[in-house]
Amino acid sequence: MGVDTLDGRLLELLAAEPRIGVLEASRRLGVARGTVQARLDRLQSTGVIRGFGPDVDPAALGYPVTAFATLEITQGQGADVRAHLASVPEVLELHTITGHGDMLCRLVARSNADLQRVIDRVVGFAGIVRASTAIVMENPVPLRIVPLVRQVSRPPAP
Repeated sequence: MGVDTLDGRLLELLAAEPRIGVLEASRRLGVARGTVQARLDRLQSTGVIRGFGPDVDPAALGYPVTAFATLEITQGQGADVRAHLASVPEVLELHTITGHGDMLCRLVARSNADLQRVIDRVVGFAGIVRASTAIVMENPVPLRIVPLVRQVSRPPAP
């Protein structure tokens, strides 16, 4: 599905001001309210916009330590491992991957000592054979989407 310049401008506006209303967005973008609503509906129905929830900082909730764990799993145990990891609140994301592991998960913990508890809970499942963990020191480029939106919504320069 294509994202045109107006879609891109709308997505950038929502990224900068997630609580903006449709009427104010239409004023800022210089288009009719119905146009903004139709664009929002289409962007949602096609999966470009996945939600409007708050962007919560785990550190502000008391989980300042972030780590990534690469997991090797027993073949045929993927569904069970996924269910196990989904039950661990400190597992924020899970991806199946290629390469030296089968899954990559982003974990948070209250401290380095607490990270050991989280890792023990993660790997304390029969379907997980091995884990390799890396603690995040700094996040100089946090998750961002706006540069990608700009790239796909602007026509190439001549």
